Amino acid sequence: MPKGYFLSAHRSPANPAKRQAYLELALPAIVEAGGKVLASTNAVEAHENGVSEQTVLIEFDSLEKAIAAYQSADYQAALKALDGGADRDVRIFEGV
Repeated sequence: MPKGYFLSAHRSPANPAKRQAYLELALPAIVEAGGKVLASTNAVEAHENGVSEQTVLIEFDSLEKAIAAYQSADYQAALKALDGGADRDVRIFEGV
């Protein structure tokens, strides 16, 4: 069965206080939903329309589980805590 992935690519630096509030809620929500953080870094070599900012890749057992994690009440609370403190491109997709 193909895995599901959640990719968050920042377009600019996040507000540090809002990012911290988000992380305190987001990581437990993602782990609870079965997510595994594969990479989280700002050491990024960007190409084409990319931006060298914080990028996070999370793996789930399926696309459905990745979508459910994003839509979960706990993750939505994390997004509320972020409160516009980050300009991100978030993608949820199926992989191998």
